[in-house]
Order: sequence, then C-alpha cells, then structure tokens
Amino acid sequence: MKNFAKKMLDFIYESPTQFNAVSTSEKILLENGFEKLNPKSTWKLEKGKKYYTTKNSSALIAFKINSTMVENEGFRVIGSHTDSPCFRIKPNAEMESCGSYLKLNTEGYGGMILSTWFDRPLSMAGRVFLKGKNPFNPIEKIININKPVCIIPNLAIHMNRSINDGYKYNKQRDMLPLVGLLNEQLEKDNYMINLISEELNVDIKDIIDFDIFLYEYEKGCFTGQNEEFISTGRLDNLSMYYSSIEALLNSNSNTGISIAVGFDNEEVGSSTKQGADSNMLLNILERICISLNKDREDFFKALENSFIISSDLAHAVHPNLNSMADPTNRPVMGKGPVIKIHAGQAYTSDAYSISVYKEICRKCEVSYQEFVNKSDERGGSTIGPISSTHIDIPSVDIGAPILSMHSIRELGCCEDFYNTYKTFVKFFEI
Repeated sequence: MKNFAKKMLDFIYESPTQFNAVSTSEKILLENGFEKLNPKSTWKLEKGKKYYTTKNSSALIAFKINSTMVENEGFRVIGSHTDSPCFRIKPNAEMESCGSYLKLNTEGYGGMILSTWFDRPLSMAGRVFLKGKNPFNPIEKIININKPVCIIPNLAIHMNRSINDGYKYNKQRDMLPLVGLLNEQLEKDNYMINLISEELNVDIKDIIDFDIFLYEYEKGCFTGQNEEFISTGRLDNLSMYYSSIEALLNSNSNTGISIAVGFDNEEVGSSTKQGADSNMLLNILERICISLNKDREDFFKALENSFIISSDLAHAVHPNLNSMADPTNRPVMGKGPVIKIHAGQAYTSDAYSISVYKEICRKCEVSYQEFVNKSDERGGSTIGPISSTHIDIPSVDIGAPILSMHSIRELGCCEDFYNTYKTFVKFFEI
C-alpha cells in the first residue's frame, strides 16, 4: 500500500499539467509493451496486444485486447480526467509594476480555492509549439521548468485588517504572480519566450505559441502520525487516472476489452474535442470493433455488454465542519472508496450500477461508502453523466474520499487510494 502511494506521489509530481500527465503515462505504457496508435492511420489490432492513443496531447485512451469476442463480452472502461484547477499564462503576459517588478498576466482555469495559492513558490509547465515544415504540423514539445520561478504574494494584514473576516479575491488584481526585479538580467520584453527558448534550447524565432500553466513547485508528501495521509496538489484527479493506468497494467483477463481513459477539461465543463462531452471515447470504441472485423450490429451489441466506472474523487466529512455533510451519508477517509449518488443525476450511479460496484468491492474484500450531497447544498458533477449523453453504457460514479478538494494541496488517505486501485484490478479481471 505504501509503495503504491509513493509511486502515485512521484507520478503526480512528474505530471504538473494534463500535457505532462499524458507524456508521463505514455512512458509508463511504452515501457510495459503498449503500442501507440496513430489516429490518422488504419488500425490493425490483434488479440493479446496492448495499445494506446492520445488526443490533443492532454487526453489518453489505453486498452488491452483480451478477446476478439467483444460483441458478447463488451468493454470494461475506467474513466477519469487529467486536468486540475490552476492558472494559465496569458499571451503577452509580461507586466511591469511600480517601475521595478515584473509580474505575469494569468487566467484562472477551473474552480480553485484561491487563498491557497498565495506565498508558495510556483513553477510552470505545459506545451510549446515550434515551427515545422508544414503549417498544419508544427513541432510540439512538452515542457516543465521544474524550478521555482514566481510567487503570488499576500498583502500584509496591516494593510488588510479584515482579511480574516472574509475577503473576495479578484483574479485580475490579486492573483498575478511576481517573477522578479527588473534589471539588466531580467527585462520585461519577451520574458516567457526567452524562458522557453532557454529551457528547450531553441531559437526564439522558432517559438510559435504555448499552453503553459502555473503549479506548486514543492512536491507532495506523506503526513499524519503514521504517515497515513497524502498531501499534494492534483489528487483531483491524477490519483484516479494513475490508479486506472496501474490497474490496466497489472490486471489479467481473457474476456472483452479493458480500457483506461483520461479525459481533459473536466474542470471547465468537458465540452472540448478531448473532453468527456465529446465523441472521443465513442469513436475509439467503434474503431476497435472495426479493426476486429466487427460490423455495426456487433458494435451495438458490444455496448450493451459493457460497463463504465467513472472515477473522480469524493468529499470526506470534514473533522471541523461535519455539519456540512449529509446527516446519514458521511464518508470518512480510511474507510474505503465512495459510491456517489445524486437524485438529479449529477452523478451517473443508479441502483443497478451501484450493485455491480458493491459486488466488485465484496469480491476483493474492500469496504465501500456512499456519498449524497446535503439536500440544501449544490454539489459538483463528474465525467460520468456527461459521458452518458454520448455512450449509453451503464456506469457508476466512485472515488476515494479526500479533504481540501480544489486547494493547491489536497489531502487523501493512502489506504483509500490503494483499495480503490484494487477494485479497478478486480473490475478488469471479472
């Protein structure tokens, strides 16, 4: 359990953005015998082989052909997402302040707890596009500056006496990161382009554009009296994405097709070509069937014999604010994965899919919990119900319980992550 948690911490640290997460998992898959498929080519899949493909370098679908009888045995899919709330560097980001400071113009991505981003050394990561031979095929580079290069400083309490009484942060005014002092070594013009050029060792003239985000530089760690907790950023949702990839690697099955998919852009609604609110997964499933010489009727039969686990994280009851939890459904860290339920289908679970997951837990001797929002509080949602609008496969929403969701550092329990992983392995193997 501890070794699994340590490897997960390492994976999260090496994956500061969705682009880095896909790049990191690609290396793992290739080392374990997976073959990358080109979506622009005709696929020729074989029984017993392992494959993966990517979309926009920020979403990934990996799968194993356990059997060619997919029309009878179906797809076993675990879905998660690769993105997390953070700040994106805007174009023309350099800003001078007070004649001496250089700061960067940023834009919020997803729903962050803004106060947690102050006074922490920050770095940058993402992707860069360079000039290629063809305008439609620029050269893509995944980048990680991997050193503290900026910080968002708090205003002293002496100048904001009411901050502890509640303060509404303005993203355009309060949340801009400080890079350094303007001088001969640090000039305002082209700071970002110069930084990229130095990191990638490329000519400034070859840099076309970039998708670069801020992240907390400090690595996550174990905490608690017995190191039972994990404190790190991006638990939501790289912990479930990593667990699904590991389960795919370590499971053994002779039936159907085992699939782990990491969508992008869940934190901003999923309505992108690489998000859950697209036909990305549906198209991949059909292409698998076509490559196995199945017709459209076989494809529809395969869908009817399939099941999806939508794996995002869940809210644990808060030790200081337990009145914010439902009176009778109050998940606690350390008590197992959580089945998420909502009458309005903000979660995709229903009695049938819940029953399936409960039986999976029973078979691998893992305790489970159930979560329902307080009836007078609006909760969040997941990729589950969004995916269901495109793919009519039964699905259940589950996840490990955590605290501080959407903080720059979230808190989870090692045992919960490991037990969730165990249910993923069993799901693929049944």
